[in-house]
Amino acid sequence: MENSTEVNEFMLLGLTDNPELQVPLFITFTLIYFTTLIGNLGIIMLILLDSRLHTPMYIFLSNLSLVDCVYSSAVTPKVMAGLLTGDKVISYGGCVAQMFFFVAFASVDCFLLAVMAYDRHAAVCKPLHYATTMTTSLCAQMAVGCYVWGFIESSIHTGFTFCLSFCHSNVVHHFFCDIPPIIALSCSDIYLNEIVLFILAAFNVCFALIVILTSYLFIFIAILRMRSAEGRKKAFSTCASHLTAVTIFYGTVMFMYLQPSSSHSMDNDQMASVFYTIIVPMLNPIVYSLRNKEVNNAFRKVTKKLKILFGP
Repeated sequence: MENSTEVNEFMLLGLTDNPELQVPLFITFTLIYFTTLIGNLGIIMLILLDSRLHTPMYIFLSNLSLVDCVYSSAVTPKVMAGLLTGDKVISYGGCVAQMFFFVAFASVDCFLLAVMAYDRHAAVCKPLHYATTMTTSLCAQMAVGCYVWGFIESSIHTGFTFCLSFCHSNVVHHFFCDIPPIIALSCSDIYLNEIVLFILAAFNVCFALIVILTSYLFIFIAILRMRSAEGRKKAFSTCASHLTAVTIFYGTVMFMYLQPSSSHSMDNDQMASVFYTIIVPMLNPIVYSLRNKEVNNAFRKVTKKLKILFGP
């Protein structure tokens, strides 16, 4: 793949050209973005400050919150700037960086969800062996493995994409530099790129979903064997929240990537992308944490300390 690109910047069409919608969308995305940052960074701080939350479940949760902050930040600020100023131009290097960090951390997010499902399987199905199963060493290895694979995959996707020649239009029919709309602009043969994209996306989704579904199959079996109705209700509630987030994230990813380019509708892709790039990172603190008693207790504990420190 010879790089003979003549394009040095891209024009992102964004979500809308209607001036009446740009300000309301800017306000909406600003509120969502700051809620995402405050929620996820707040979760990280609570976990760091409360020693009772230094367990595998919350270690993975803190990593998930960090990843959500980063991959949302790779996309949302540029969208907000485009809506506010109307400047939708992104440099070639900026487009490369945006794609690299978004793909890397979205992939890490994908596998962290699977790791968290395995952790819950170990906690529910083998509670007496949980401490020996989910050791600090194993948790660190799984977390590091998620990051390593995410950056390897992103390097492959970004390298294959920007080795293409872009000698025609530089108008991206999307609101950020994602892989399908960028390769659609190339005047090179993109067959290999589509194959690589499909294989890696299918591997990510299928491998992670197999881990998640297998873990939850055993969790549901264990729940049905519980004698306590309250215990079953609590466990089902936890599973429902996690599976809701998994369904939203994986559903939109599969819709976006696991289809041939001839079937892509840019409008539908944008709607799906808004969910997993902007909305899902905001929902994760609610789904995983804010309904959790231990996190709520930690929040009240930190709040009391702040009141004592700074006064009423």
